[in-house]
Amino acid sequence: MAVIGLVLLIVGTGASVLRTGSLDSLAPVAERVLPVLVFVVCITVVAELAAKAEVFRWLAERAATWGRGRAVALWGLVAAIAVVSTVFLSLDTTAVLLTPIVIILARHVGLPALPFALTTVWLANTASLLLPVSNLSNLLAATHIGGASEFVSLLALPFLLSVAATLLVLGIVFFRDLRRKYTPEPSEPVADQVLFLGASGIVVALVPALVSGIEVWIPALIGAILMIGLFVWRRPRALHPNLIPAGLVLFASGLFVVVDMAHQLGMTAVTSVVAGTGTDPIDLFRLAATGALGANAIDNLPAYLVLEQAASDDPLRLAALLIGVNCGPLITPWASLATLLWHRSLVSMGVSFGWGRYMLLGLVAAPVIVAAATLGLLVH
Repeated sequence: MAVIGLVLLIVGTGASVLRTGSLDSLAPVAERVLPVLVFVVCITVVAELAAKAEVFRWLAERAATWGRGRAVALWGLVAAIAVVSTVFLSLDTTAVLLTPIVIILARHVGLPALPFALTTVWLANTASLLLPVSNLSNLLAATHIGGASEFVSLLALPFLLSVAATLLVLGIVFFRDLRRKYTPEPSEPVADQVLFLGASGIVVALVPALVSGIEVWIPALIGAILMIGLFVWRRPRALHPNLIPAGLVLFASGLFVVVDMAHQLGMTAVTSVVAGTGTDPIDLFRLAATGALGANAIDNLPAYLVLEQAASDDPLRLAALLIGVNCGPLITPWASLATLLWHRSLVSMGVSFGWGRYMLLGLVAAPVIVAAATLGLLVH
């Protein structure tokens, strides 16, 4: 990913310089992108270190106890954790950090891991509609939609319907597995109580800060600094450069530059023809479907960037686009970076789940979920 991002960055920058004779045309792109990338880096550091402090493991083990031996109750609790993690810490956090934990949890209580693992990755995508911080595409769209309150007001019902539709499809697919029972096992104590409590406090404090109306990169940066300081005190060996998602930063930067260059060359006119221009129900469904198809064809972030200017004239259209690129990428492996990272975790932990079955399930689920969320947008 880092190599691809570097190539995109070099190509896009070179093309811009050849076209304009200077780097000045990239200044607006840099001004918009920098706060987003700072947030992504900081929230990733917070989430990674919180996982090392056993915050997610503690939650998962408590869920096993609260499930009281019923697989469906445990599944519901795992889904709730996945939703909260996605909403406040972003979809990649859920896919990367929660997936191995729920696999271990399922094995610990003798249940099949797949229902819990698939629930995690699907909700990582479909539950990422509610807040600007839930998804990188949301952060980009929020500047056109307004503040956090406007964003939530517009997308709260689509978010609820997308989560409900996701759980409905999963409940039908895994109906037999979810009827099983298990015997709760005793929870293991955390290795460092001070580290655990400190990391938990930072994560809990971040939740209201991220929806307070302050630019989200500011509380994320403060949270990352506090978390790093905590680990310097308690476990300095856990700090290493790999905590910073350099590959993702390069990839996103390269995409921004290349897509901006393409828009300068007239791509907006083409995307307007494909995605429509109105806000009536047919046009909103059309835009959401176009976003979903684009995400599954070329990945959700570039799909958003390609279609953004065709939708940014109206908050309703932007919301429809977000529904498509957030809830739709459930079919192809490359539709979402979170999906690729999730599958890598499955392989590393010996969970067998082929892409063929994943795509077949996604072909059923994605249209249902995108349609349900878009219906919620129509009643706004």
